[in-house]
Amino acid sequence: MLEKMNDFFTARVDGYDEHMRTNIEGASTFYEFTASLLPKGETKILDLGCGTGLELEEYFKVSPDADVTGIDLTEAMLNALKSKFPSKKLYLICGSYFDVPFGENAFDAAVSVESLHHFMRDKKLGLYKKLHEALKGNGYFILTDYFAESEELETEYFNNLAEIKRAEGLSEDEFFHYDTPLTVDHEIEILKEAGFSKVEKLEQWESTWTLRATK
Repeated sequence: MLEKMNDFFTARVDGYDEHMRTNIEGASTFYEFTASLLPKGETKILDLGCGTGLELEEYFKVSPDADVTGIDLTEAMLNALKSKFPSKKLYLICGSYFDVPFGENAFDAAVSVESLHHFMRDKKLGLYKKLHEALKGNGYFILTDYFAESEELETEYFNNLAEIKRAEGLSEDEFFHYDTPLTVDHEIEILKEAGFSKVEKLEQWESTWTLRATK
């Protein structure tokens, strides 16, 4: 049976960091790599699905004065993040990044790590349009995430989730924990459709890629 997204991560917050670092291919390097791509100094960063802040652990090592806005569905994850960095400039929002307003020309860069593979194309397109507006003129978005290895697998994930929802009578208006990754090329198409002028593939670890989308 599918778990609601918030319930899934609340139940696993205590072992989350260790699980991500030791069980996800490439995690021993992709958090640090992702952090290295963000602007340094007194910058304003938006972190989508920040969780317990594994990428922020690496980022604050090289940019301790950064001002970070983090959005996550799970209050328990945000509490864990706050306890790590009590003295950092963190503005944390418990909610859906699809619903939270970002403002316009507000951030130097944005980042998301291992979060967006839970959502489908239409949701992402609206989010990326909003994100594009929120970035400053020379801003960019760093996305490190899990992607489907083929279009056939992408379709299979979507169909499986739809079937499970039908069988369990689940609402389309709530988020459930189930992976529905796009192919990396389809992700790039959506980012460009949302208005990003250039999207680059930077690095790969098995099914995880890092992309940079420039406003």
